[in-house]
Amino acid sequence: MPVQAHAEEFRSPGSGENAATGVLLSHGFTGSPKSMRPFGEHLAAEGYGVSVPRLPGHGTRWQEMNTTRWQDWYAVLENELTRLRKEHDRVFVGGLSMGGCLVLRLAEQHGADISGVILVNPSVRTDDKRLALLPVLQRMMPSFPGISNDIKKPGVDEGAYDRLPLKALRSLSQLWTLTRADLAKVTQPVLLFRSTVDHVVEPSSGRAILAAISSRDVTETLLEDSYHVATLDNDADRIYTDTAAFIHRITHA
Repeated sequence: MPVQAHAEEFRSPGSGENAATGVLLSHGFTGSPKSMRPFGEHLAAEGYGVSVPRLPGHGTRWQEMNTTRWQDWYAVLENELTRLRKEHDRVFVGGLSMGGCLVLRLAEQHGADISGVILVNPSVRTDDKRLALLPVLQRMMPSFPGISNDIKKPGVDEGAYDRLPLKALRSLSQLWTLTRADLAKVTQPVLLFRSTVDHVVEPSSGRAILAAISSRDVTETLLEDSYHVATLDNDADRIYTDTAAFIHRITHA
């Protein structure tokens, strides 16, 4: 199925003194690399090796996404992690929303292969009681109306689907459960950005992560001028620069 123009992947090999460090960035549910590309470009300009892959079923049509599951999305990131580990001395992982959940799973499973974790409005649960009906609803209807472009900055389009594919959403909920159960395995330094106003992911996700991880080096930064897709919003530059400083601090400790 043709990939939409905005959904192309982004990779940079790295250069200069920072080339020994790779960074893997994951977009969120129904989104595409578009939401993470400027983030990746900023880190690439700093000399870091960067990978922003497109997860299966994303950046094409929402109907295709219903044929994919969390294991498919995770496998792409795991393969990219393996590649980056071969090309760089150390690798950091970062993710937006569902991407945050996926990279937490990577951190749980790959331990010392990951030097640090960057999370932007990560999702590991929901307070929406309707999702308890997903096992039944996914058999009755293919999708719900989507919640995309939750961006405070005017005129910005993240390029996400306008529908929520229910079979894929059911799979995401299963990923949440698995990831939450193993959060104590996360020991890497963590930098978590959380928008104070987010119409997609509730604050309970961030609280659940911070309460359960075993990391000793943890920084939570509140974003006062952005909604959910903060990587494209008014606080984006702060996310980029704080992340570069976080990586520099860890790698030069």
